[in-house]
Amino acid sequence: MFLFQVDLTGGYYDAGDNVKFGFPMAFTTTLLAWSIIDFGRNMGPELKNAVEAMKWSTDYLLKATAKPGVVYVQVGDAYSDHSCWERPEDMDTLRTVYKIDNGHPGSDVAGETAAALAAASIVFRSRDPAYSRLLLNRAVKVFNFADMHRGAYSSSLHSAVCPFYCDVNGYEDELLWGAVWLHKASRKRVYREYIVKNEVVLRAGDTINEFGWDNKHAGINVLISKEVLMGKAEYFQSFKQNADGFICSLLPGISHPQVQYSPGGLIFKAGGSNMQHVTSLSFLLLAYSNYLSHANKVVPCDERSASPALLKQLAKRQVDYILGDNPLGMSYMVGYGARFPQRIHHRGSSVPSVEVHPARIGCKAGSRYYLSPNPNPNLLVGAVVGGPNVSDAFPDSRPYFQESEPTTYINAPLVGLLAYFSAHP
Repeated sequence: MFLFQVDLTGGYYDAGDNVKFGFPMAFTTTLLAWSIIDFGRNMGPELKNAVEAMKWSTDYLLKATAKPGVVYVQVGDAYSDHSCWERPEDMDTLRTVYKIDNGHPGSDVAGETAAALAAASIVFRSRDPAYSRLLLNRAVKVFNFADMHRGAYSSSLHSAVCPFYCDVNGYEDELLWGAVWLHKASRKRVYREYIVKNEVVLRAGDTINEFGWDNKHAGINVLISKEVLMGKAEYFQSFKQNADGFICSLLPGISHPQVQYSPGGLIFKAGGSNMQHVTSLSFLLLAYSNYLSHANKVVPCDERSASPALLKQLAKRQVDYILGDNPLGMSYMVGYGARFPQRIHHRGSSVPSVEVHPARIGCKAGSRYYLSPNPNPNLLVGAVVGGPNVSDAFPDSRPYFQESEPTTYINAPLVGLLAYFSAHP
């Protein structure tokens, strides 16, 4: 067990367990920031809450990166945690802390952390200039560390982070992603030059229709394309071609091996929790449609073209599906609509509260609640679960964790989507 004597209070658990995984937490933060940057003007009184939710994470990420040349990337032994079904108040599993450093690199998690800090610095630029500068300065240091000491954290910390948040896709995309957000946040030429110089080396054209905590390619291309569409950055033209290719691959009726649609119209990608793909890809559809609208452009896709209005319509269809317009008439957001998941895979939601059951509920004593056919006693209002399978079927059951577990990175991009569509019904 590693003893670092470091304050790592705060932050978020990733999903229905009690582990702080730094990689998905940083991605969640970046997407919350992007949601606020692009759609904050549509959030009304909820804007304050969105900024607070993001700051809860950035405060933690600042603690995790306070020591130069070190990033603390995980709190909690995932195997120990996953063998128990305990509410956080009773947690007695190993709170092992894991870090990356010069000798044990993790360019993926460090690159994403730099992206999160840089994106958040934009949000705070006028709200709190001193905090914004702190975030940006830290982002620069963390990015330099990620770039100088290259390697995947799943090699350095394999037994701790795999198979949970193993970086299957490699760390190259996170270096580009971090550089893109630093380019936007700092407006310094060095990051523009880094992106242009490393485009091929860091494989910017790979897997252009993937976007999530592990793979940033589609996000990189869409984010950079905004500048091309504004007529400011011809040297980024190839990123716009990638972004256009991504959009074309998502159009229904165009057969693409990596993107399917369920009979009810939900985007479906194999492996893991599907709703993370639905919300993150829909977010990119909406963001790109806005960038295209401002430039009065469409996306050319072979025999047809995709207008900004079509992209918005596709994104809205996905959001409507999540909120209940689907074959089961089921909202996949807890607490929303007449029918929603009752048995979500989430410890705090499924085990009785301390108020109701003050006595401790131990590691294995919680199993009866995990296996219970009864609805969860504590509503995790607003959480969106992994969702139905490719045929629109949904087993509302805790052991089916891919379908019934909520995650922070499903919700983060949805914040921007809901903000926009609430203002543009």
